[in-house]
Amino acid sequence: MYCLYAFNGELMCFVHVLLNALDMKEKGKEAIIVFEGMAVKLVPELEKADNPFHALYQKARKAGLIAGACKACSAKLGVLDAVEKAGLPLLADMSGHPSMAAYMDKGYTILTF
Repeated sequence: MYCLYAFNGELMCFVHVLLNALDMKEKGKEAIIVFEGMAVKLVPELEKADNPFHALYQKARKAGLIAGACKACSAKLGVLDAVEKAGLPLLADMSGHPSMAAYMDKGYTILTF
């Protein structure tokens, strides 16, 4: 089981998070994605139908690969409303941020991007 923490807000970096999570799932491995840090700003961009990676993002969502987005970072970076509108869970179990230890306790290996 793998939990891919995306911190980097560069779209081209995040595309590789999506691709790897989808590849893992297709190969029978459990994977989830957490939007953290600057990556939360990608949510409203990826929600746009005209974004070149919208379909890939939607494929990952439909596959159940998106665990959610950091609540504190979404608020601080001005995308909290957009994340909520997108319907992504807001993760905040560690002082407003998603806890890596909580995922590790569930058996996930943490990968950071």
